[in-house]
Amino acid sequence: MLTAFRHYPFSVNLLLSSALFLTLGRAITLPYMVIYLSSNFTLGISDIGLVVGGAMLVGSLLSLYGGYLTDRISSYRLILSFTGFFTVGFIGMCITRHLWLFFLFLVSFNFAYSVIDIVVKAAFGKLLPEAERGKVFSVRYTLINIGYAVGPFIGAGLAHMNMKLPFLMSAILGLSYFLTYMVWGDRTLSSADPANAPVSFVAVGRILLRDYRLVCFTVGGALSAVAFGQFTGYISQYLVTTSTPAFTYQVISTVVAVNATVVICLQYMVGKRITNEHLNQWLTAGFSLFLLGVVGFALSTSVLHWALAVAIFTVGEIIVFPAEYMFIDRIAPDHLRGMYYGAQNLSNLGGAMGPVLCGFALASQPAHFMFYMLAAFIVAGGCFYLMGASYSKRHDTGPGDRAQ
Repeated sequence: MLTAFRHYPFSVNLLLSSALFLTLGRAITLPYMVIYLSSNFTLGISDIGLVVGGAMLVGSLLSLYGGYLTDRISSYRLILSFTGFFTVGFIGMCITRHLWLFFLFLVSFNFAYSVIDIVVKAAFGKLLPEAERGKVFSVRYTLINIGYAVGPFIGAGLAHMNMKLPFLMSAILGLSYFLTYMVWGDRTLSSADPANAPVSFVAVGRILLRDYRLVCFTVGGALSAVAFGQFTGYISQYLVTTSTPAFTYQVISTVVAVNATVVICLQYMVGKRITNEHLNQWLTAGFSLFLLGVVGFALSTSVLHWALAVAIFTVGEIIVFPAEYMFIDRIAPDHLRGMYYGAQNLSNLGGAMGPVLCGFALASQPAHFMFYMLAAFIVAGGCFYLMGASYSKRHDTGPGDRAQ
């Protein structure tokens, strides 16, 4: 993967570094959010879920408008502005004593992270030829997972000294990237197309709804994200219900470690081989592995079984994620690239709903029913993905089709 950095221009590498800096900042703090809210605001577990889950939902919905801004405003200005919101969000959460302000700062940070994600992906479409974008998406996803693998350990050490230190470290990482991009960022970079007259947000929304391919991928992403968006969350819920706390802790520690290791080792190797020409086959393989992984979860009785199941599940993850980025990149008109990626971000709504739906299933049905439900979401999501990809393959006519 390191050779890829030498292959890309400096402006691309600078955008890629945002994945590591900002995800590390996110991963340092988020695992300890529950403890912080419990100790500082004396909230119960259900209220904490409402605060954290509500902020994620609001941030995901607002990201659609962030995609609209991406198609209207300079990428340089957007990255600086939202990196500033990212930094201020963590500082605000650290110093405020009012829950409603904490919630607003939490929304600010989630919104900023989502918008920067959209801006960076849209910028790759300007900076790289289509053949190179699958590889850069895989590199970026690997960096994101490195951040998620390393961040909680840094956060644990800082939280042990003082619960406010993870927030400060996350703010420092955000500020570091802000200063770096302010000095060396490409001031001419923009996804906006001056040849196209400005269109209102509502009008653009109507355009997106008329794109059958995008609707299929958005619905498919939301449905499948129920299963893979927060999979450690529903595994924890299942194990707490069916086994001892000690076994639950052992399994979750193993699952997180195996997931991060497989992604870091295989993401770039697999991702760079995914091509538009065989997108349907790759998606079928990815969703089949998701399904096998969930079946493995249902049958697991030991830590080794859980490790093997999550390894299979993770290979599906490293196939589907770059494949869906490539699909959106292929169908998005240049002047609406940001909005298309913003619509794709709505799949995060499915991830936020996963633990909620699994909680209801565990409370009202036999424990294994949860896995049947997750398998159904995977199958339904995969069908929508394949419908969108098949329709796109039949109706794509070449570069002119993308500029419609």
